[in-house]
Amino acid sequence: MVGRARVPRARTAAPGLDAQFDAVVETLRRDVRRLRAQVDRFGRAYQKEAESSPVGATDEALQSAYRRLKQLQVVVAHVESSAAYLLGSGVRPDADAGEQADDAQRVLENLEAERERIYRDVHDGPAQALANAIFEIEYVERVADRSPDPRAARLELRKMKDSLRESLDSVRAMIYDLRPPTLAELGLSVAMRTYAADFEARYGVRVDCVLDGLDTGLLPQQELAIYRVMQEALQNVHKHSQAQSVRLEWQREPSRWVLRCADDGIGFDLVKAALRKRSVGLLSMRERAELIGGSLQVQSVPEQGTVVTLLLPVTNEGLSRAR
Repeated sequence: MVGRARVPRARTAAPGLDAQFDAVVETLRRDVRRLRAQVDRFGRAYQKEAESSPVGATDEALQSAYRRLKQLQVVVAHVESSAAYLLGSGVRPDADAGEQADDAQRVLENLEAERERIYRDVHDGPAQALANAIFEIEYVERVADRSPDPRAARLELRKMKDSLRESLDSVRAMIYDLRPPTLAELGLSVAMRTYAADFEARYGVRVDCVLDGLDTGLLPQQELAIYRVMQEALQNVHKHSQAQSVRLEWQREPSRWVLRCADDGIGFDLVKAALRKRSVGLLSMRERAELIGGSLQVQSVPEQGTVVTLLLPVTNEGLSRAR
């Protein structure tokens, strides 16, 4: 006679194990909250240090702190996602949490790249001019003390006044770049044309504009991102290309908008550039394009100029808004 296999009876967890599990969960709850609070404090400390950092100071330690802050924020996002499932929220840790953390990290990197660009512009422009003005004031004081003829002092004061006026113009231009009023008031194409004219007058590089003046039907944040890409592309022309002229295009195609900036400068080797540390400017433009659903293309050949192209597909919603 064949014996029957014994089926183990279902057993409930012992009361002692339930209590231990509850204790572990409560400890985890407190630890996750404490971890988030610590990371937030670190973030506030970093922000305070960044805001108080003097222009021109070495910020190697600040950059290291920023990288650590990003690491902590990514880690705490994963910990919170995993803990949420265990604590009974019913949300399992999955790829979405990782994607959200990656998106947050990309936004932080983009903001930091923007901060670095502003830092360089202030350091190389107004900060340097003001430092020179201080030296000139000290020189004028010495001249005034030693010379009975006031003309030498007046000449130095006139030079210093011209220098400060140029610095003031630079600061005003930076303020305009940070928040262009024409973008919201007159539309994207007019804002582009206004900036191009100012760029041409400021740097002596001819800008030929071919700009579609139609209503874009795009969201305000999309238009602002496109405007920023245009700004960065022209700034790269000024800083790196040694170009005499640049052609700026903003055109509507059947299924997309196209922004193109083509210069006649010295160009560069894309392969060699890819092997070196990535350009902050190119990275910023690419990140902005991707965040609004577009893509960025860069074409360049040594001695044959550079072409930067932003492609932004038009959705059905965008088509309806543009009509």
